[in-house]
Amino acid sequence: MGRSINPKKAKRKNKKKGEASSSSVPSMPTRVWQPGVDKLEEGEELQCDPSAYNSLHGFHVGWPCLSFDILGDKLGLNRTEFPHTLYMVAGTQAEKAPLNSIGLFKISNVSGKRRDVVPKTVNGDDAMEDEDDEDEDSDSDEESEDGASTTPIIQVRRVAHHGCVNRIRAMPQNPHICVSWADSGHVQVWDMSSHLNALAESETEGKDGTSPALNQAPLVNFSGHKDEGYAIDWSPATAGRLLSGDCMSMIHLWEPASGSWTVDPIPLTGHTASVEDIQWSPAEANVFASCSVDGTIALWDVRVGKTPALSFKAHNADVNVISWNRLASCMLASGSDDGAFSIHDLRVIKEGDAKVAHFEYHKHPITSIEWSAHESSTLAVSSGDNQLTIWDLSLEKDEEEEAEFKAQTKEHVNTPQDLPPQLLFVHQGQKDLKELHWHNQIPGMIISTAEDGFNILMPYNIQNTLPDLAA
Repeated sequence: MGRSINPKKAKRKNKKKGEASSSSVPSMPTRVWQPGVDKLEEGEELQCDPSAYNSLHGFHVGWPCLSFDILGDKLGLNRTEFPHTLYMVAGTQAEKAPLNSIGLFKISNVSGKRRDVVPKTVNGDDAMEDEDDEDEDSDSDEESEDGASTTPIIQVRRVAHHGCVNRIRAMPQNPHICVSWADSGHVQVWDMSSHLNALAESETEGKDGTSPALNQAPLVNFSGHKDEGYAIDWSPATAGRLLSGDCMSMIHLWEPASGSWTVDPIPLTGHTASVEDIQWSPAEANVFASCSVDGTIALWDVRVGKTPALSFKAHNADVNVISWNRLASCMLASGSDDGAFSIHDLRVIKEGDAKVAHFEYHKHPITSIEWSAHESSTLAVSSGDNQLTIWDLSLEKDEEEEAEFKAQTKEHVNTPQDLPPQLLFVHQGQKDLKELHWHNQIPGMIISTAEDGFNILMPYNIQNTLPDLAA
């Protein structure tokens, strides 16, 4: 992030006819803004540095969508070539209950560039070429060199949903099947196959974004919870198996049955306050974790009774979100209401404190946390401080390496001593960030949602931590 002077509009007075407009406001040189260290002075604003991203796009769709999920597709695994196409589902938080909907999105023409983190050469003619490449990277996002538009094409079909969507998730094995948690207290399962097919088969379907929400009945409408909730997760091991947790601390287990679902009317109990998030184990088909406002994380085995197999104190405040590492299933990440997030090693949980890493960088509630699908040590975190941060837990401070990197890139900014060396990237510019997800099939791509819309981002330095997929 850079910053520069931008006089506030409120201070600009109308000029009389014939009076020259003032241009006496001095401009300050752009410099890197250090989150948590620097403060914005009056008249200053943050400006995005496009060179920090391989790809960055933002869009909004009317009402805020504070929960969404990326849909698996058949366009290929480990896609690295721009432009990209992706599919997602999101639920709205409209002003009035009848105005809400679930949106199915096809986003195509997601443009960007892949570049080396460190220039291959730093002198001679090649250095000039590197500078030219950097200039090209800073070109406008509106048009490519051949005149083609680089603005993403957004197509959407909507399905009416009564009440705000607290959380929405797509089944990993069958992405056209989605489940929504409504603020009305209902959990509903939807078949979105006709809408996804329409989007996939057409370049114009829903392109104007003004099509009305279609009326469609859910496959299942479960009203057995005694309060609304946010916790919900599909099993990655058993297609159709589902968990839903509510603000009254109750968790219900759903089992697929002949094209529908059977919901166990007797809830699983163990928390003493609202269940905020649920995650199935990526390695054990019958095991899941839950977190709660009571500050604990519980581990459950659905084959053994209705209470947790074990429970431990994870934070001194509400535990808002958890994420189970799919590439290293012994690791569970958790984010708290006090802004801290922790990494727990489940292999040593019975021996006492399983916390192997703890970070207090964020000062506002953690709203989302998720491990990368392509790198076991990398995770992304969003917070109420309007920051999305990316972390690589394998990194340690290396002063020699840092000096070499600065020499190669001609970087003169001094790294703040109070920033953790594991902090890879800070993304800002969204208001009231709520949820983020890594794209499982496009390495390095993250989508985030906030009160003011969505961002699609691929940080420039993240590719260096990913495996060489071309090898």
